[in-house]
Parts: sequence; C-alpha cells; structure tokens
Amino acid sequence: MVFINVGRGSVVDEAALLDALDQKEIQHAFLDVFIQEPLPENNPLWRHPSVTVTPHISAHSFPQQVFALFADNYLRWQRGEPLESVVDMERGY
Repeated sequence: MVFINVGRGSVVDEAALLDALDQKEIQHAFLDVFIQEPLPENNPLWRHPSVTVTPHISAHSFPQQVFALFADNYLRWQRGEPLESVVDMERGY
C-alpha cells in the first residue's frame, strides 16, 4: 500500500505515518504538503527511505505550460545553459 497526500498537511499525523512506514504497514508515502511548511531541514521525512517529497506543485499540469518548459529547456540545453526545474534525484524532488 502507498500513501499519497497532496491535500492538506494538517490532516496527516506525521509521527503515525513514520511509524506505519517503519512497521511496513505502508510501503511508501508521496507527500506534497506538511504540517509545517516549508518542511524543516531536520524533519525525518526528508531522510526516510520510503518517503518521496514532491515540490508542492502536485496540481494538474497544463499542456501549454509543460510544452513551454520543455521548449525553453531544450533551447537552454542546446546553448549549454543551466536547465530550469531540474529534479535532484539525490534529494528525491
């Protein structure tokens, strides 16, 4: 079972969620919102191997926006410039 929260951070008991993950009652949690935002650097959710933190943009994407970002990043890549909205795979978002 996986847990996904993109609604409100206050509806999740984060300590209970961490316990359920540690006990393997939940296999993975995908979280976009938290009780405290921004999520403090020392919060254990950042380091838990069964948690994926998304960048608080889990809303619907519009095709025009996605294409515009892709086109801009393609041109940046062609020019050897830094890309926008790059996912940091080490940090998980």
